[in-house]
Amino acid sequence: MPLDLAADVVALTEALVDMPSESGAEGPLADAVETALRALPGLDVERMGHSVVARTDLGRPERVVVAGHLDTVPEAGNLPARREGGRLYGLGACDMKAGVAVALKLAAAAAGRPLERDVTFAFYECEETAGDRNGLAVIAAHRPELLHGDLALLLEPSDGGIEAGCQGFLLADILVPGQRAHTARSWMGSNAAHLAGDVLTRLHAHVPERILIDGLEYREGLNAVAVHAGVSANVVPDACVVTVNLRFAPSRSPEQARAYLCGIFPEYEVRFTEVEPGALPGLDRPMAAGLVKALGVEPRPKLGWTDVARFSALGVPALNCGPGDPQLAHTPGEFVPEADVRECEERLRGWLLA
Repeated sequence: MPLDLAADVVALTEALVDMPSESGAEGPLADAVETALRALPGLDVERMGHSVVARTDLGRPERVVVAGHLDTVPEAGNLPARREGGRLYGLGACDMKAGVAVALKLAAAAAGRPLERDVTFAFYECEETAGDRNGLAVIAAHRPELLHGDLALLLEPSDGGIEAGCQGFLLADILVPGQRAHTARSWMGSNAAHLAGDVLTRLHAHVPERILIDGLEYREGLNAVAVHAGVSANVVPDACVVTVNLRFAPSRSPEQARAYLCGIFPEYEVRFTEVEPGALPGLDRPMAAGLVKALGVEPRPKLGWTDVARFSALGVPALNCGPGDPQLAHTPGEFVPEADVRECEERLRGWLLA
């Protein structure tokens, strides 16, 4: 189904919601986005898998990147879209087809105009699944020049405000050794599950740090998210694994985050399974400061991880700014207020075309 970029942004959001695009199945939606963008004047359009990048080439000294993912989590009885009480309900309405609709409307508004800065629009696949499939990561690995700019704007739901930077993310297994024995003669062994109580007590007593960056307070978090032990109902376990999740401030590097965790558990073996760096807010950059001033909002820290970190790794400061309440993402009753989508488009259009 073709996309009408001249339609009202809420109608466009509804059309996007009604085009299913679960992670890995974004092809038809990517086709529609590519076709719509190729019909606009003054845009160079490239396709990589189910990701589409459109760029102006006006030779301006500054470039802004506007990005959003096309995929959704699996359906939960929330298709097709419906409107009720000033809200648009449906899979991905909040996360993040409303943001994609805003980005498409901005592309239509910017195409063929004598803009003050160049613009890149990136619509990518597989954000909601394994990181190695993430379309933005694929572009960054193979065609990083397509994502270069002076500021990146990720239209993730943020209630139309600005959430700057993002936390880093770390998963690790803390290994607690014991000695196996028959439960009938348990005194001959050492129960690793019982010994893991020390790890859990230490986690419970841990006071996460609060780190101030660019006037924003990033609250760290360290939590046990899984405990695994036991081989049989009649065997004293000789090993227990406590899986922990560390959300760390973007001022810490992945190496510093690893050292921080090891410093809390120096006598245990710690195996790191996943580490993703955060992204500094970059609010001191001129374009970021200009956007904050233009929108007239008070920036907030992003307490979570988003793809702004991928831009940060390329040296591009990035902000989260899109319509919708992030707490509604992935819920069966996901919705976005129609007024919020229109306001987000109007405000970003005013800034982009100024």
